[in-house]
Amino acid sequence: MVTLQELWLVRHGESVGNVAATGAETAGAEVIELTLRDADVPLSETGVEQARALAVPLAGADGVPEVAWLSPYLRAQQTFALSMESGAAIGRVLTDERLRDRELGILDLLTWRGVAARYPEEAKRRARLGKYYHRPPGGESWADVALRLRSFLHDALDADARGGLIVAHDAVVMLLISLLTGMDEPRLMRFAAANTVLNASVTRLRHDGTQWELVDFSDVRHLEQLGAEVTVHPGSPDA
Repeated sequence: MVTLQELWLVRHGESVGNVAATGAETAGAEVIELTLRDADVPLSETGVEQARALAVPLAGADGVPEVAWLSPYLRAQQTFALSMESGAAIGRVLTDERLRDRELGILDLLTWRGVAARYPEEAKRRARLGKYYHRPPGGESWADVALRLRSFLHDALDADARGGLIVAHDAVVMLLISLLTGMDEPRLMRFAAANTVLNASVTRLRHDGTQWELVDFSDVRHLEQLGAEVTVHPGSPDA
């Protein structure tokens, strides 16, 4: 049985939620004006263009990934479908709920200004516990997401394929990198503070027979090559 030797981690293209969240933060608003639940947020027009541009690295790969795992959220599903329109074909495509975005509980749809104004004690608790261990009421900490991703990797790494593709979310990409390369909390927090997982970017990891190595991080050369906009949305305000 062949086990995975290379993993491609793709963040979904820009979503209407990304646009709304960034707009609310920029305007100094407390609430992100979005009526859809997180699972149903679609790509923006720019996100559609970005997703189609992903066909370039997939088609040019030395062996297209043989299996793909997708977050069940609409923006990830759309990103994968659009990336396949130009001819790249992946035989096995699986949707896995463990790849969903981090759940924010009572902080959902609030900017940082909104959190500070409406839940000041929660903002203080977040500052004390730190990004990795803070769990908003009704939501998840980064550690919680890491636990479900450990479960996912336990299954995925024995997929009987040499290459795999994951289409998911920025926090999921960050945490998969940390789990595969053995980053502890301080190293992960330093890495996350210094780096952003860009929309429709490709991050690649390769197994050398002993350990996983980060080969490319948040690569958007395919967007630049096709003239698609590169968008910087760092994710949830809690990030």
